[in-house]
Amino acid sequence: MAGDDGYDTCPSWAPLLGFSGASLCIILANWGAAWGTWKSGLGLCKMGINHPGGIIKNLVAIIMAGVLGIYGLIVAILIAGAVMEPENGMNQYSQYTGYAHLAAGLCCGLSCLAGGGCIGIIGEVGVRATGLRAEVNHARLWRPVAGDKKDGDKKGGDAGAAAAPEGGGLVDDKVVTGQQGDENKLFVAMLIMLIFSEALALYGLIVALIISQNEYRCGA
Repeated sequence: MAGDDGYDTCPSWAPLLGFSGASLCIILANWGAAWGTWKSGLGLCKMGINHPGGIIKNLVAIIMAGVLGIYGLIVAILIAGAVMEPENGMNQYSQYTGYAHLAAGLCCGLSCLAGGGCIGIIGEVGVRATGLRAEVNHARLWRPVAGDKKDGDKKGGDAGAAAAPEGGGLVDDKVVTGQQGDENKLFVAMLIMLIFSEALALYGLIVALIISQNEYRCGA
């Protein structure tokens, strides 16, 4: 009966659970990091065409996506290091520990995958919107606004402004609004959304570290 009990709790295939948890953790975490970097990078490249001055500032989404891979690396190393090798022909790694490590790996990996997708979508749209807002503000500095008197309006005065055709040199102030620097407000809003997206992966990391501490050593 003792041999049967030991086989039931510590089978030879139990380390497969631990190694599977470590591999799935790093694979899913890197998948989420690659997803977030891919989407955010596309948005950054598109934004950099017309607003190259904001490239460095908007790298934050790509940096936060790369951190997800580090989360998976930490948990994978801890799990892989906790898998015990057989001693004297007897397996020391139990099913209980294997399932705990598998759950920890999936917890961290899937959380990083979800966080990476969220960071990628928010990063792409937010970076492009921030660059577009800055581009519009910059263009407004060089566009005559309705009511302004430029050199071409000195002869005609207000009559020339009234006679200007639609789509001409005068732009309605209701169309082009905002002031220089208000794109920073949009950037702050995007940054807050990215922080909470990163928190999803951080929650998975914390829970994975707690679960991975549960173990049962065979023959203890």
